[in-house]
Amino acid sequence: MCVLIHGASGVGTERLSEMEGESITLNTDVERKQQEDIRWYYTLVNDILIAEITGDQSKICTDVQCTERFKDRLKLDHQTGSLTIKGTRPTDSGVYKLKLNSSRSSTKIFIVTVHSFFSVDTNEESAFVMEGDSVILHTDAETKQQEKIRWYFNGTRIAQITGDLSNICTDVQCNEGTERFRDRLKLDHQTGSLTITNTRNTDTGVYQLRIIISSNISTKGFILAVYDFPVVEVDEIKRKSVKEGESVTLDTHVIKSPNDLMMWYFIDTPIAEITGDQSKICTDDQCEERFRDRLKLDHQTGSLTITNITNTHSGEYKLQINSSRISIRRSFSVSVSIKSFGVNVTAVPDSGVSSGAVAGICAAVLLVVAAAAAVIYYRHRKSTQAGQDGVTWQNNPDERNGVEVSIPLSNKFSTDPC
Repeated sequence: MCVLIHGASGVGTERLSEMEGESITLNTDVERKQQEDIRWYYTLVNDILIAEITGDQSKICTDVQCTERFKDRLKLDHQTGSLTIKGTRPTDSGVYKLKLNSSRSSTKIFIVTVHSFFSVDTNEESAFVMEGDSVILHTDAETKQQEKIRWYFNGTRIAQITGDLSNICTDVQCNEGTERFRDRLKLDHQTGSLTITNTRNTDTGVYQLRIIISSNISTKGFILAVYDFPVVEVDEIKRKSVKEGESVTLDTHVIKSPNDLMMWYFIDTPIAEITGDQSKICTDDQCEERFRDRLKLDHQTGSLTITNITNTHSGEYKLQINSSRISIRRSFSVSVSIKSFGVNVTAVPDSGVSSGAVAGICAAVLLVVAAAAAVIYYRHRKSTQAGQDGVTWQNNPDERNGVEVSIPLSNKFSTDPC
């Protein structure tokens, strides 16, 4: 069984499931070209190179760890680069990566689950997450005093609860060396569920839960694939900067499963949710007032769009995806800037005049224009008044201020010394 999950940012993902002993083919879905390099990796503690094609040359299991695990069970298709695993075993479960290097590099991730005929629980859960997300692996149980709960990562014990006591990273391999999970694991003492915060690409792998009650042991499997997007791309996805009046979309970069519950929060206030075919937006009064008619949900991916955004929508948004036994939490930051308008006064290039001087000149010109307007208005008023009184006016140039001043003819030719 193969399920295509999504393709985002040059990364495609698939889930494959098969019974022990059968063959599984990881398809590239391309026709390989001569100049392309194809490399296959299996992620355990680190990425192990298990097969590659370069030009006409091909290699299988170049790593000792690979030889021990996949000896004589891998087959490459030289036309497409697809990889087949023959005689599968439960230990083949995990995350496989295809890296295709040509004019444009691309990556494809496969989560492979191989079920054992004798397995207590063959329904392994799997999830794709982005670096920085938090993941909760649920036990679906209430712990009791006599129970023991143990968590393993790729065969190494990383956490346990025994009665009232709990330990995280009790093994040397967990504590030292890479210090893989330092301060990033949390145990729920009521249920035994495990939370991994601030996930990293190195957290990719197989997690196993063992619940021991008396002599009975039950197990559950989880496979986690953490995308190692470049930091720039993660910033583009999780941090949005927009202007007032624009729209912004917070992408989940997943294809929603029918039984998934998706919840969106703004500063811890629920604003939208999708459950199966049903969706709700703004059931809270405070939310309705802030986001009225502005939210839209993509029912296939759960992505959230905010239209006609304002400064009051700046802040932290949280997405929680709950499946049957895995929860994913992701945070987004939205920053809304206010549109501003301004007028700049600049000096003529190379004039040597500062912008302050230009502003002063502009002010002086405006004053001169205002004074001229006042004189014109005064002349017009005097002229109108003189016409009404029967007085004749004659213009006489007066050079004192460069403005013609009109005086009555009777005054011009008067002999009165006063």
